[in-house]
Amino acid sequence: MKSKLLYLLICISLVACNTEESLTFETLNISNDACENCTSVSIEIPKALGQIKLSETINIALQEEIIALLNFDEESNAQTIEGATEAFVKDYKELNGKYPEESMPWEAKINGSIIFENKDVLTIKLESYIYTGGAHGYGTNRFLNFDKIKKVELDRQELFKNEDEFKAFTETIFRKQEDVPADATINSTGFMFETERFYLPENIGYTDKGLLLFYEPYEIASFADGPIILTIPYNDANNFLKISVMP
Repeated sequence: MKSKLLYLLICISLVACNTEESLTFETLNISNDACENCTSVSIEIPKALGQIKLSETINIALQEEIIALLNFDEESNAQTIEGATEAFVKDYKELNGKYPEESMPWEAKINGSIIFENKDVLTIKLESYIYTGGAHGYGTNRFLNFDKIKKVELDRQELFKNEDEFKAFTETIFRKQEDVPADATINSTGFMFETERFYLPENIGYTDKGLLLFYEPYEIASFADGPIILTIPYNDANNFLKISVMP
């Protein structure tokens, strides 16, 4: 009798754990009613389903990132993606009302995709293109990393056991990849590190091929140079990561 009761309790526990940790997604599409010569907004991102903490963490992080991307007016108090979309269109209309001959329609395209997931970590990449006037728009890439066990978003510094040690290791790889002599300053070949010293990019994410470091255009080089990308295999990166990945 005791063995049957124990077996039943184990089964209930396993079902409860699986239900709690279950993580599924659907595609969330948000767009405005665009017309010819009108400001357009198009958003397609993964939405985590289920009433679990991890889903809430992921959805809030994506929402906050998209609101920030669409925030042209720093006084905007949008609390949702839909609200940020409406504010983006409203800001254009107000500007167009003041300068109708100079204001080209604005555009915002944001696409999110899951680029890595295992039992411990999840990484979502947000690609965006925002045009709010001028010669050209600007594209950005954001990498959002989540600890699936602790159910929290990971800031860049939280990825590493020791960020300074990882930075020193990465500089060696960077110099080799970009042909920067080891005995020369980091900007000697035309890079534009603001402090004249190597630093890590704002965007770092897990991928199937290794840890990806993504320098945006303008971050360390000219816009014409495009992004600078390093991928460090997990065989090397795991020495520095708090959450290691089997190669």
